[in-house]
Amino acid sequence: MYIPEGFGTVFPYIFASDAAAYLVFLGRAFGAEVVGRTEMPDGTVANARVRIGTTAFMVSEAGGRYPPSRAAFYLYVEDADETHRQALACGAEDIHAPRPMDYGDRQGGVTDPSGNIWWISTREPHD
Repeated sequence: MYIPEGFGTVFPYIFASDAAAYLVFLGRAFGAEVVGRTEMPDGTVANARVRIGTTAFMVSEAGGRYPPSRAAFYLYVEDADETHRQALACGAEDIHAPRPMDYGDRQGGVTDPSGNIWWISTREPHD
């Protein structure tokens, strides 16, 4: 197989300033689990494989040729309101509180400490 186990065809890769602190934020805010980590001799995160629910991605220290990444992520969770509150308590900035959207999700938004946008959503039941 040409794709390693635990990876997808597209595997997001985030460069973050203070990647070690960013990994702590991801864990506390979104329940992310670090499933593999390589460090440079000085302790800087060279790369870390992270999993949130069914999705895995990579996080590395930004710098030099690799400035901090800016991306947007759509995160499905069991309780958008609780996850939104938790992300704010962990240092995210509010975009908007969760509210019903026309497309059937209850969605809120935050910007994480590294500047990435997270749309936090729960699919609302249909009548």
